[in-house]
Amino acid sequence: MPASLPIHPPLPPMEALSVETIPTGKEWQYEPKWDGFRCVAFRDGKSVELQSKSSQSLTRYFPEVAAALGKLKAPRFVLDGEIAVPEGRGFSFDALLQRIHPAASRVKRLAQETPAIFVVFDFLADEKGTSLLETIFSERRSRLEKFAAKYFAGQDGIRLSPSTPKLAQAKKWLSQTGATLDGIMAKRRDLPYRSGERDGMQKIKNFRSADCVVGGFRYGTSSPLVGSLLLGLYDTNGLLNHVGFTSSIAAADRPALTKKLEKLIEPPGFTGSAPGGPSRWNRGKENVWKPLHPKLVVEVCYDHVTGNRFRHGTRLLRWRPDKKPAQCTMDQLDQKQSNLLRLLRS
Repeated sequence: MPASLPIHPPLPPMEALSVETIPTGKEWQYEPKWDGFRCVAFRDGKSVELQSKSSQSLTRYFPEVAAALGKLKAPRFVLDGEIAVPEGRGFSFDALLQRIHPAASRVKRLAQETPAIFVVFDFLADEKGTSLLETIFSERRSRLEKFAAKYFAGQDGIRLSPSTPKLAQAKKWLSQTGATLDGIMAKRRDLPYRSGERDGMQKIKNFRSADCVVGGFRYGTSSPLVGSLLLGLYDTNGLLNHVGFTSSIAAADRPALTKKLEKLIEPPGFTGSAPGGPSRWNRGKENVWKPLHPKLVVEVCYDHVTGNRFRHGTRLLRWRPDKKPAQCTMDQLDQKQSNLLRLLRS
């Protein structure tokens, strides 16, 4: 990017802490949580750059979004938001995944067939090139609304995400989860932009989910195809710990997935706690698993956590090529451990 912008990629976006209940108080502001790719957009004159949550470039994959941002009359800005592909009354995450493809011709075709939009929810640098990172969110939001009113009109590909301080509205949005929304976000009105941190933003869903590294896999019983993926999360020492598995893989996907996984076989797979050897459930037979180079990330849905492991098998929600393995950490599970003893008190 040219040097006239005060903020340049890579810029780690502000992270969100996953919680089970909506935080309350005058210090909180609420927004819908969109089902897309997190994106920080940089505009400086004719130059536009789209950066993913993992600080990778998304520009070539979403040329229509870059073009829409380039058409805004504001000469420079930095916006935080979400790239999403509308489908019916909601959004299609599968359509987003189709974009992460090396063939430019395919990307161009999909940009025309299933155009993406950019939903903006934060303002990091204004049209004068002034950084807003140290400005508290309530002021950034106010300035974003004025910026959107001035520049977004007539641009269908750029939308302003709604925001409210009203808890009742947040609950209404949360009730729509699973139909048109991925959940809601709660942001601290009194904090500056906390790049890479989780203390200024929380996310609330109607299910528990975690982004995990695929650290290994097992073949199916008497089958040459993958039967289950072994899931891992990094601890504070940088060790990848085995936390569970998922076997909810569509039968039609198993042949291609097996080939993909076999190309990544590389020990040790897990560098912290690892899957066991002999299994107590199959009469002492070795519970064979294949270690993988830590490259693939999946989001899984789970019910309970016991001893920093998923109590039961998980359900595979989606692949997350937009996330780095190092971003998959154990703190995703911290707030999910319920105090069961409290339920026994009279």
